[in-house]
Amino acid sequence: MAIYAIGDVQGCFAELRHLLNRIRFDPTQDRLWFTGDLVNRGPQSLETLRFIRSLGDAAVTVLGNHDLHLLAVAYGVSRTKRKDTFADVLTAPDRDSLVDWLRHRPLLYREGTFYLIHAGLPPQWSTEDAERHAKEVESCLQGDDFIELFRHMYGDQPDLWTESLKGWDRLRFITNSFTRLRYCDRYGRTDFEEKGAPGTQPPHLMPWFKVPGRKSAGAEIVFGHWSTLGFYVGDGVYGIDTGCLWGGELTALRLDGEKRRFCVSCREGGYMSPF
Repeated sequence: MAIYAIGDVQGCFAELRHLLNRIRFDPTQDRLWFTGDLVNRGPQSLETLRFIRSLGDAAVTVLGNHDLHLLAVAYGVSRTKRKDTFADVLTAPDRDSLVDWLRHRPLLYREGTFYLIHAGLPPQWSTEDAERHAKEVESCLQGDDFIELFRHMYGDQPDLWTESLKGWDRLRFITNSFTRLRYCDRYGRTDFEEKGAPGTQPPHLMPWFKVPGRKSAGAEIVFGHWSTLGFYVGDGVYGIDTGCLWGGELTALRLDGEKRRFCVSCREGGYMSPF
């Protein structure tokens, strides 16, 4: 059995199938871990969702910010944006079952020594804290109050974690950390404006995994979300969003045994410009 972590697909279904052919994926033996953002901006969100759901226990995925945006739109809380490309999901005959399946995906998945998330962890959290906080949002998302969660999840504040945070402020910070975090300062104050590669940010900011003394240090964390970071291995983390959507590559990283990277290039040379 092999375990492969796969970076943000974002509707790049043709590339996903090409990548799975390259690694000779066998759903009866192998498993796939997706870093979230299964949908949006690429051309085949519907096919991507249907396929990954059809894999059953052979695939796990965590939720990304684009997945949450699709859910908020599907449940009538938010509106589509100019660059959204998931209309195929919203008009599909199996829309309701797909959306319900997506809503029940976790924010964090742990197996063995590995933690799978979409974006990042604030430095104040240990991995035990992260698991506990993920369950807070998952319980709301999968319970009766999920519509209210969608209504309150947008916004960049609060930008600093304290255990005393309560209510929607608390759930918003947790959601933002798992699905949007790239940079923060040495105290863990988050910044969601900066999206470029490390070295382009203001000097007081650093990648979340570079903060001195972060409490999740020592764990093996697999994440996506940060296409301008590219493929990154170091500091106990594995960044595997390599920007297929923008004309880059779709990456699979084998996690069992020797860490080996497989990738395929975007077939169309890029479905959308990042600028």
